[in-house]
Amino acid sequence: MNDAVVGHHCPDCVKEGRRSQRPARTAFGGSRAGQLGYVTTTIIVINSLVMIASAILGGPRAIVGSGAWSLFGSGTPLTEWGAVLGYAWYGEAVHGVASGEWYRLVTAMFLHYGVVHLLLNMMLVAQVGRYLEVQLGPLRFAALYLIAGLGGNVAAYVFQPANRMSAGASTATFGLIVAVIVVNRRLVRDSGPMMSTLIMNLIFTFTVPQISIAGHLGGLATGGLITAALVYPTLPHRSVKQLIGGAVIVLAILVAAWMQTAALLN
Repeated sequence: MNDAVVGHHCPDCVKEGRRSQRPARTAFGGSRAGQLGYVTTTIIVINSLVMIASAILGGPRAIVGSGAWSLFGSGTPLTEWGAVLGYAWYGEAVHGVASGEWYRLVTAMFLHYGVVHLLLNMMLVAQVGRYLEVQLGPLRFAALYLIAGLGGNVAAYVFQPANRMSAGASTATFGLIVAVIVVNRRLVRDSGPMMSTLIMNLIFTFTVPQISIAGHLGGLATGGLITAALVYPTLPHRSVKQLIGGAVIVLAILVAAWMQTAALLN
């Protein structure tokens, strides 16, 4: 028998009671699985492995860049294959999203120009990812990362010159920074340190050459919207409301990409 508040319960009764209990959820519907940080770890591992593959294909310059003061590494066959590119000739064929390579809008958020580029982004993922994964749960956090990254890449596709390449997880990490601010605001918590992080990254965005300003700002805006869609719906049917909100945002992103494609091809 097992001790209880009142009397004793048999082991079978305790097991049955546990099965009938609803699992604990966060304020936004996240499960306790978010405390394990599997999605955050997976994001860091995938980006690191892709960087290793890119370095193998591109050589030493892919890691440290071609100049003594270069922050970023050189392009590689992998970045040429997967970076955001609107529509341009390189090699002996036309490439880019407008030519049918839509996968670039996703793959670009896992590619980096050099190890410094990778470390800056993965430090941000490690810094805020675990917190967001705990609050939102693994599935919602994964959706946040992917949709923010997609929104930033589409912004780069729409607003950058069509022949300019860009890549990096910054589109997604800017979304994660603003996500912490939105989550804390919803929970009535202090966001002062994260506001400082956001300001520093915006200064970096506008002062360092070769940065995709459109990609960063697009990821920031998309991250704020998708986070609001995840944290402001209330019971009942909270998950359905979150799904509808996320679907509307993704649809708007895809429509923007489609319109840009039509403009480039006309």
